[in-house]
Amino acid sequence: MQAAVWYAAKDLRVEQMPIPTINDPHEVKVKVAACGICGSDLHEYAAGPIFIPVDKPHPISGEQAPIIMGHEFAGEVVEVGDKVTRVKVGDRVAIEPILSPNQNGAYQMERYNLTPLLGFHGLSGGGGGFSEFTVMGEHMVHKLPDDLSFEQGALVEPAAVALHAVRQSSLKAGDSAAVFGAGPIGLMTIEALKAAGAAQIYAVEVAPSRKAKAEALGAIVVDPQQEDAVAKLQMLSNGGVDVAFEVTGIPAVLNQSLHSTHEGGEVIVVSIWEGEASFHPNDLVIKERTMKGIIAYRHVYPAVMALMQRGYFRAEDMVTQRIPLADIVEEGFEALLSDKAQVKIIVTP
Repeated sequence: MQAAVWYAAKDLRVEQMPIPTINDPHEVKVKVAACGICGSDLHEYAAGPIFIPVDKPHPISGEQAPIIMGHEFAGEVVEVGDKVTRVKVGDRVAIEPILSPNQNGAYQMERYNLTPLLGFHGLSGGGGGFSEFTVMGEHMVHKLPDDLSFEQGALVEPAAVALHAVRQSSLKAGDSAAVFGAGPIGLMTIEALKAAGAAQIYAVEVAPSRKAKAEALGAIVVDPQQEDAVAKLQMLSNGGVDVAFEVTGIPAVLNQSLHSTHEGGEVIVVSIWEGEASFHPNDLVIKERTMKGIIAYRHVYPAVMALMQRGYFRAEDMVTQRIPLADIVEEGFEALLSDKAQVKIIVTP
């Protein structure tokens, strides 16, 4: 089968790989139908490794680089182990790619995303969605409702990040929020905030196409290249927003997020960072603000799919390009690095 294999930063190769086989009675083989390129994938391509194990095998996958990439995907079940009960052959599924201790087809931890052994199918070995077939435990598959497409199924994973971020925040119906960065996760955070009942949603973004998408989703857009974003947000929200979501991984933006909130406000850090960032602790202390980080998601896939059925996280709002797996390097990763008009690129094996 064809697969996109990560060897090192800027060294991603589409090559022939063996079709994986089921080796555990609780495993499921999936024929991949659609896989999105994630911001985390882009970080790994541009400046990795971050999650990709290179010095020793990942303790759960048992693999290290070179590894097959792709963790935002959906497909059709083509084979199941003898003890699989969650799905059957022919089912359409969205994949929850978290690698966390598991046994007999179930995660062992309640907060399984917080394991010290955290990894991701498609980033930490074990196969991935940038391939024709892949195998994973049945605890990682969720049956897609009949009215959701495979492409919509590939968006469940990034939407889960956004929904988890909002659910982990202190935001209540009627509150105000600012989202710093209107890439795929930022746009989906806007959608999750709408679903949670935020009364005012602001988006801080510089790319014209992403500003337009944020505005189309109902956010009030602030361009930090045209005006002081913090001052503008403070003015628009009468003293600061209730919650700010940092979704860029840019150090200066972390400080903007912090200062955009009012006294007692909250900052949720959603980004995965390539390096250190600094802020003055007094900006937390004197204003009694809170800063909180989130990683991935847990127990939200059913809620995401239910919201999708109600019209949230629509593929037509997020997907800007569809490409074959053979073109993933130039038309996928390189395009995302050079063209900020792109939001979500979907790859079809």
